[in-house]
Amino acid sequence: MPKFTREKTKYPGVTFITGTAVGNNKPERIYYIRYRKNGKLIEEKVGRQFQDDMTPARANQIRIEKIQGDQLSNKDRREAVREQEQAEANKWTLDKLWEFYKEHRPEVKGIAIDEIRYKNCIKPIFGDKETKDLCSFDVDKLRVRLLKTKKPGTVKKVLELLRRIVNYGARKSLCEEVSFTIEMPKVNDLKTEDLTPEQFSRLIEAMEKDSNIQAKNLMRMALFTGMRRGELFRLKWKDVDFDRQFICIRDPKCGRDQTIPLNDTCKELLKSHPKTESEYVFPGRGGQQRMDIRKQVNRIKDRAGLPKEFRALHGLRHVYASMLASSGQVDMYTLQKLLTHKSPIMTQRYAHLRDEALRKASDLAGDIINQASGKNRSSS
Repeated sequence: MPKFTREKTKYPGVTFITGTAVGNNKPERIYYIRYRKNGKLIEEKVGRQFQDDMTPARANQIRIEKIQGDQLSNKDRREAVREQEQAEANKWTLDKLWEFYKEHRPEVKGIAIDEIRYKNCIKPIFGDKETKDLCSFDVDKLRVRLLKTKKPGTVKKVLELLRRIVNYGARKSLCEEVSFTIEMPKVNDLKTEDLTPEQFSRLIEAMEKDSNIQAKNLMRMALFTGMRRGELFRLKWKDVDFDRQFICIRDPKCGRDQTIPLNDTCKELLKSHPKTESEYVFPGRGGQQRMDIRKQVNRIKDRAGLPKEFRALHGLRHVYASMLASSGQVDMYTLQKLLTHKSPIMTQRYAHLRDEALRKASDLAGDIINQASGKNRSSS
């Protein structure tokens, strides 16, 4: 490597060497400055003649600013950049917390839907922020903005996800807790769907006529057992005990595995249901767990002329519960266990149906007694 001679300029402490320009190999001056700071001699490059538009005067001005402390030395600047990069790497933004949450909580249900909620609603506003930078006003603005285009239930799920990410990061000592309560929109989601006798009859007929055995048997299972959509999708043949007549529901909404009775109607349905090489009773593509069947079950629902808002699978869970409650023969505790509700609060939505059935039974008893009393009086 050739040795370059430092040449002086009219400015003290400013020198240059003659090198070659980048790209065309033409001669080009490369300027250096020399100065003392805190008693230490520093010599460093300040720029190229053409590439950086550097002149002796500009080099001298930079030298003065560095002596006065208005500019960092090249070494100090590199260290500052490294420190900044390290600080950025150690910064637990919402984006970074979300990635950590996904990696360490893969068992969380609905993580794919949460991913969509995070990407569309949380990331654009808070993705690059740390939890200490979140304030109540900004979260309130997000809630108000989302409520303009989304249902309160959806907005609540988005804000619950935000709270979950922050709380998880705080528990792992990765970030600070927020100093305020994340206010949730009021949601009236205790929706109880039911069918009239005519609608129910049309649905049964539509299921019988449909050619998709998976769709109509899924709907029948929801009606015969009250199982949730996700529980039916996860149902494996090993979870069905034909001998002892029960179904094991794995990883239900309430948390712990649950068992429900396998009634005779459901048992007959499953014995006649086509069994493939898949371990799942209602497999999806390639024998894997099914993720969706809306198109097929909605076709059956529409053919039966059911209301648009009626949910083809979850609605039948409500029909199952309503039928049992209105029979007057099933108490609320038993219904809670059949529906695998963690708390009796969710089951109480059907209590009025049971009470009405009991009132009718009581009225019937009164009528029978009155009729008997009338006959007794006429005979005397």
